[in-house]
Amino acid sequence: MQRRKPKEDKAGDRAGNKAGDWHRRAQQKPDSSDAAADTQKSWYSHVLSVGKFVLLLIFIPPFLNYASLQREGLLLQPEVLLDAPTGMSSDVWFQIQEDLSHLTKVCAYDRVGLGFSKRAPQNETTGMEKIWRESTTGRMVDDLHRLTKEASLQKPFIIVGSELGALNVRFYSHIHDWEVSDLVLIDPIPEDIFKEEMWQDYWYKDVVPRLQAMQFSAATGLSRLLLIAGWMQQPLVGLNVSEDLIRRQKYLLSNPAHQSGAVDEHFFLNESAFQVREISKYKPLSSATSVTVITGDKYDELLPTQINEMVARLQEHRLVQIYPQAQFFKIAGVDRRMIYRNPLDVTKHLVRLIKLKMKPVRQLNS
Repeated sequence: MQRRKPKEDKAGDRAGNKAGDWHRRAQQKPDSSDAAADTQKSWYSHVLSVGKFVLLLIFIPPFLNYASLQREGLLLQPEVLLDAPTGMSSDVWFQIQEDLSHLTKVCAYDRVGLGFSKRAPQNETTGMEKIWRESTTGRMVDDLHRLTKEASLQKPFIIVGSELGALNVRFYSHIHDWEVSDLVLIDPIPEDIFKEEMWQDYWYKDVVPRLQAMQFSAATGLSRLLLIAGWMQQPLVGLNVSEDLIRRQKYLLSNPAHQSGAVDEHFFLNESAFQVREISKYKPLSSATSVTVITGDKYDELLPTQINEMVARLQEHRLVQIYPQAQFFKIAGVDRRMIYRNPLDVTKHLVRLIKLKMKPVRQLNS
């Protein structure tokens, strides 16, 4: 049986073709709008990238400059090193050190045999034993120089000393002059003072025997009993003195090792003065180092007028001769104890000196 092929529906085909054309045209319209949207997004992205780059150029360099200036300012701040009076621990600087620490780094230390700095064992050597006697300026300066290297102090620094500490910082400044920018002497011991018989009598017949008695009192435990009973007073007193500091002072008064160190420093002060006198002759101070001398109107208010006048005369005559560039400041109503009894009077002079050194840094920041 022969089968017939079904007839094609031409009208349906035409309708289908029209529908397909309409669908294709409908698809073409969204394609053109998407391209426009992509172009717009690309333009926005480009503008945003350029804007970010411009903002980076505006803000990053000033920020980096500010951060660098802050770091450089810290490095350029003059650090301060403090050396205590004869036979005293670094606690005497407590108020001055606290006040100056708001401006810069401040270091104080206990010399060997004083405070919490113990003497080296007999079998240990630094090589200086044959040159300088222990408890004399030459030996102390050698110890101090090693400490400054270990502490990595920024050089040059401001070095400040009182009484024996003033002899030490003078010696240090003459030997290691490139490390010191400014030398500050507070009630300095004149190196020629032991040529005066009146001073020798006072020193070796009054001061040294009294300290030897305190050493004996500490060794026997009598000092502790006197402190408990309130019949002995520590050097540092006042509203600003913390309980911890008071306890340390009482500990040192009762400690025979500390008292022994104080006796030795006083006993060999004549030799320390001689060492400074000799170094001043053969190694002058650098002209780049400034010198500031701070004194009271009396060396010691408890001493007779003749001794106070003699000390003042020798201080001015000798220091003017060696340091003609020195600036002298006399504070009324204070004596050699000013650094812990009238610390603000001393602090203001040190603050002035520090700010002078920091002035170039402030100009950079401005």
